[in-house]
Amino acid sequence: MKSNKFTRRIFLTSATLIAGVAAFPAPSFLRAQNLNSKLNVGCIGIGGRGQYNVNGVRGENIITVCDVDKRQLDKFNIKLQDTAKFSDYRKMFDKFGDKLDAVTVSTPDHTHAAISITAMKLGINCYTEKPLAHNVNETQQMIKIAKEKNLKTQMGIQIHSQQNYPRVVELIQAGAIGKINEVHIWVDKAWGGRPIPKGEFDVPEYLDWDAWLGPAAFRAYNPCYVPGGWRSYWAFGTGTLGDMACHFFDLPYWALGLRRPAKIEASGPPVDPECCPLGLTVKFEYPKTDKHEALTLTWYDNKVRPKLIKEKGLPNWKNGVIFVGSEGLLLSDYDKHILYPEEKFKDYKRPDKSIPPSQGHYAEWLQAIKNNKTTSCNFDYSGIMTEAILLGVIAYRTNKKLTWDETTLKTNNAEANAMLISTQRKGWEF
Repeated sequence: MKSNKFTRRIFLTSATLIAGVAAFPAPSFLRAQNLNSKLNVGCIGIGGRGQYNVNGVRGENIITVCDVDKRQLDKFNIKLQDTAKFSDYRKMFDKFGDKLDAVTVSTPDHTHAAISITAMKLGINCYTEKPLAHNVNETQQMIKIAKEKNLKTQMGIQIHSQQNYPRVVELIQAGAIGKINEVHIWVDKAWGGRPIPKGEFDVPEYLDWDAWLGPAAFRAYNPCYVPGGWRSYWAFGTGTLGDMACHFFDLPYWALGLRRPAKIEASGPPVDPECCPLGLTVKFEYPKTDKHEALTLTWYDNKVRPKLIKEKGLPNWKNGVIFVGSEGLLLSDYDKHILYPEEKFKDYKRPDKSIPPSQGHYAEWLQAIKNNKTTSCNFDYSGIMTEAILLGVIAYRTNKKLTWDETTLKTNNAEANAMLISTQRKGWEF
């Protein structure tokens, strides 16, 4: 997959560095008629969430796609040669690796890192769905490679680029509720608690099961995994925490400048070796830095709620974030927020808007590639956040309170350290 050719990917990067950002003025670059100003993009995973990501890069040159489900390839509505459609991402990179500037990765969690790392080693910029990876070591590799190769990366948490979160960030950073010492996040969703059905099942003729498994240890096909049930099983997903936490951790991570927690502990139903839990609580402790006070962040899922909701008479939203400050509370979900007590803040003068409107989560990434800029959810930011979430998974599965050493990137527990990395299936190493 190596090439000595002076590829258009290298040309785009070099031209940008030489000419400066004026070479691709925003926002007209997305509407440019000159084909040379468009990126060559590959889309890996084109059904479900993948369809949104295809639409997000539709203004570029989508030159190849990959999906393990033949039905998705057959109905793909951008004209491509059949030889540009693949069920195995390795074969796609073999043929198109030196032609691609960027890829979107919209596959099950256990293949995020395998695909993204393979792409980045070829110098290809990545837009990868959340959570960034399936184990802690994978996130660290992704952070390292993206930085070493100066690649433009973005994790798919589109809510980051909408209008509610920036207003919350401005309020927190302006000190509207004083110094923050607690954050509580709850999500009314349920991935887990689903025993694997017994029996033997034939692989559907449209599904490339071997490619779907990718680097995961081989196991027989079971309809409980596909298309979306895999989120409920440790082999492929990480339950509600892995599925949803990135969307909501994003807000305190952004507002408070959080990085790595020092301690993590979790509680929930008895640990099942195969199935993720319903009703998980995870507490993360963050040490004081020059950006924030020492604080705790606590996660709750399914029907578990922060006690503060009842104690303070707060609205019992299905999902939300509560910032607890020395001068009050701030509640937020995706599209609304309130300062509490409302009576205290009824005459509060909001800070001026300091965070400019986003051009869009996809457009930000595409422009970053063309103009050598940074993105708001790059792999350093999103990788550190994903790492913390995956440590929460390990704390639950080991039933231990973990101490995380940000220098050695190890915990204080041997069993937990063994879970930081997983074995890659022969032929699917990355």
